[in-house]
Amino acid sequence: MAHAEVVPVDAPALISVDVVYAAAPHQVDWVALRLPAGSTARDALRASGFGGRLGAERLDHLSLGLWGRACAPDTVLRDQDRLELLRPLVVDPKQARRQRYRRDGLRKAPRRG
Repeated sequence: MAHAEVVPVDAPALISVDVVYAAAPHQVDWVALRLPAGSTARDALRASGFGGRLGAERLDHLSLGLWGRACAPDTVLRDQDRLELLRPLVVDPKQARRQRYRRDGLRKAPRRG
């Protein structure tokens, strides 16, 4: 039997937001937050504590994203959003594909049939 959560009528609505930062591949720092409804990406970033851990200079070089899409700091968050701190690209994706092609050649997937 499921249990219902009793919430007072005058209680402020809260949303669940995850803030995620990957300093390197396979090294993910994840903070789950409960914020008041109407909170912005900037509010979540402040509440996450990443500013203190990463430092202001490093934080200035990061972009914000919601579920893989760029967003502004004043973007209002919704329940179950994932705010991502995005590192700058090291290499242009098109250039990386060209380099892989030169190195590996054209790889065709085996035909199924």
